[in-house]
Amino acid sequence: MKKMLSVMLAAMMLLSLLAVPALAEDQVLTVVTWDAETTPYLKAQKEAFEASHPGVTIQYTDVAAPDWPEKAPSILAQPNDTSDVFMIKEIDQLINWQAQGYTYPLTEYIGDYDMSGFKGTEKNYAVDGVQYALPFRSDFWVLFYNKDLFDAAGVDYPTNDMTWDQYAELAKKLTDQEKGIYGTHYHTWTSAVANWDVCDGVNTLADGQYDDLLYFYKLFQDLEDYGACMPYNEVKASGLKYAAAFENGNIAMLPMGYWLVSTLIGDIKAGNASLNWGIAAVPHLEGVAAGSSFGNLTGVMINNKSAQKDLAWEYISWLCGPEGAKATASVGARPAWVSEDVVDVLASVEGFPEGEGCKGALMPSYVAMEWPVVENVADIKKIVEEVHSEIVSRSISAEEGIEEMNERVADLAK
Repeated sequence: MKKMLSVMLAAMMLLSLLAVPALAEDQVLTVVTWDAETTPYLKAQKEAFEASHPGVTIQYTDVAAPDWPEKAPSILAQPNDTSDVFMIKEIDQLINWQAQGYTYPLTEYIGDYDMSGFKGTEKNYAVDGVQYALPFRSDFWVLFYNKDLFDAAGVDYPTNDMTWDQYAELAKKLTDQEKGIYGTHYHTWTSAVANWDVCDGVNTLADGQYDDLLYFYKLFQDLEDYGACMPYNEVKASGLKYAAAFENGNIAMLPMGYWLVSTLIGDIKAGNASLNWGIAAVPHLEGVAAGSSFGNLTGVMINNKSAQKDLAWEYISWLCGPEGAKATASVGARPAWVSEDVVDVLASVEGFPEGEGCKGALMPSYVAMEWPVVENVADIKKIVEEVHSEIVSRSISAEEGIEEMNERVADLAK
């Protein structure tokens, strides 16, 4: 009996000794992303995750953002690639990577995972009903405004429930050509002029029917003719950046993605700009809910070749959920997860504008995707953007441009 007991104790001691290294061994999770050294939210996410997961280290594989479209798929294609997690810059990348077998389905992990805070945006990372990734950022568009210009004109600040017609009237009211003040500003992107049509949750920029865009092109051209915004051709030729234009202090309103918030906060803090600004929800059409906007997602997926899929899911579920969202929000970046707690974190960031209206703009009622996940979306996008440039440069009329979009996109389906 004693001999048997001794053997059992010896075996238990041996097992415990063997177990210690496994428990003490650090785990390294490799995350492939872009501009890791210069992106504040990546640093904040890494620090917060490692603090809440002792023994786990996040190691970023850093790719320069301009090189991402070519380098990211080349990394995935390497037979000896051992990376665990890939961040997703554009939704169509996920579609391509899933078709090539690079993505690992999240089916076995999703289970009861709460996705209510995504407000439906997670559906954009599903292929044929299977979830392959989750979003962790959602840079929807808001309306930036210069409080000093509104105060000087004696005009109330924009509200979170304003129609596009009211916005146009406000832009004209704030315009003072003698003082060089513009009521609003339009960047050269298609999204700055035409994408508002998708905010109703019905229309998309890939549905092949573009008649509804006519309202927004006419609105822009009317404001341009009035002198309420800088001419497109002038902005294009000068290469004027939207942040620099707004920071000049002579633009009353600027529809732009939420990412500009962190830029303004950083530039003002560094002494590179001096601006008293605020944000409001973007205007909406009659019949479309106030607070409706559009945007882009940044997502994250498990690499099919990862040997640490459970750990990869632990990271993704944390990053995309409430705790990861707070880490992302702590530096002013807008997480995909929407909640009052996240809004409180965003609004508490040093430099965020004061006022309940500004805080209220952080709770969108609906966020449409700028481009849907459909067949030929890259070709459709190219057509729309080419014709957009022709319209806003006045090379063709808005009516002619809309007709061209309809015809050229229809030809893709033939």
